[in-house]
Amino acid sequence: PPPPPPQPVSKLPPFEQLYIFAALIAGLLLLLAAQRPPPKGTVARWLPAPGEKRVYETWVLWYSIVWMGAFGVIIALELYEEFTAATYFLVCGGLAAPLVLRELARGGADGRPLGERHGARAQLWIAIFGFIGNYWYTHYFYCVLRARYTVPAWRLNDVPICMYLATHFYFSSYHVFANLALRRVATGFAPGNLRTALFAYVVCALSYATAFMETLTISHFPYYDFEDRHMAYTLGSAFYGIYFLVSFPVYYALDEPGNTPLEGTGLRGVALSSLGAGMLVLLLLDLTRLA
Repeated sequence: PPPPPPQPVSKLPPFEQLYIFAALIAGLLLLLAAQRPPPKGTVARWLPAPGEKRVYETWVLWYSIVWMGAFGVIIALELYEEFTAATYFLVCGGLAAPLVLRELARGGADGRPLGERHGARAQLWIAIFGFIGNYWYTHYFYCVLRARYTVPAWRLNDVPICMYLATHFYFSSYHVFANLALRRVATGFAPGNLRTALFAYVVCALSYATAFMETLTISHFPYYDFEDRHMAYTLGSAFYGIYFLVSFPVYYALDEPGNTPLEGTGLRGVALSSLGAGMLVLLLLDLTRLA
């Protein structure tokens, strides 16, 4: 008799992920239990204090619902099966454009230079870091995890251009979400080594969780695949999480009251900050590859 057909490969995460996330949650609870309350008069915040940064982060949070909803419909209804290279470019470009155009439009509203506006500075930081990630880091996924894009697409350095565009709104949301948690830690507990340890732990946990959740949510998109999905979920999430180990704390410090500025002044300083973060991630990725 003919051999039985091969079993379909499951796209669900391996059972080991439960242990990983259980360990992450246990570590978080232990560090939270060790914290001391903040000084009297300190307001624990998720969002920034009223001002330009708060307006920007609130806008990104609301816009996240829009692009996530659009992607959810595309995946659920399998609309991507009819997409061409131009369609991917227009969809991803159309979803990235409002984030950039909003800042350009606001730039001329009161005559203030773009370099003095948090929204413009944040968008430039994300645009540079996202470009570096696609242009350089994607090839680590090709080589180490045997990932591949098979979408019909125009490409730059063998990476679909639509991915550069999609990364912009993905990363805009990821970094604002991370800011909420990091700010709550920074303002909700007494300063000291324990709070610093919790802050660093939250950066690490968020980095891994963000990378894992992106892998999980696109698992049913058939045109981005891995040779070993088990490795992609476990080691791949840690590998991808290296991006955010660097970018989350650096981006959080951008125009954040009470933090030592890392980015200098104006748009040039922001560009140098993002380029520096991109170089550090590249070094960490390559050291991981060699290890």
